[in-house]
Amino acid sequence: MSVEESAQVKPELAWFKSSYSSGAGGECVEVATCPGTVHVRDSKDMASPILSFALEEWAAFIEFAARD
Repeated sequence: MSVEESAQVKPELAWFKSSYSSGAGGECVEVATCPGTVHVRDSKDMASPILSFALEEWAAFIEFAARD
């Protein structure tokens, strides 16, 4: 995992909000993918650092989070 300042991430990334996000302004995470990397940010604070994960790291997280 790496952490990047928001200004360093290319603006052409297509960000997607979590399907669990509501319009009520609660917790919200956005994800953008590019070859070999998944970027994650807090949609309420666009100036905060962005986390970047290798595809293998992201897949392991998703597998873990999906467990009952």
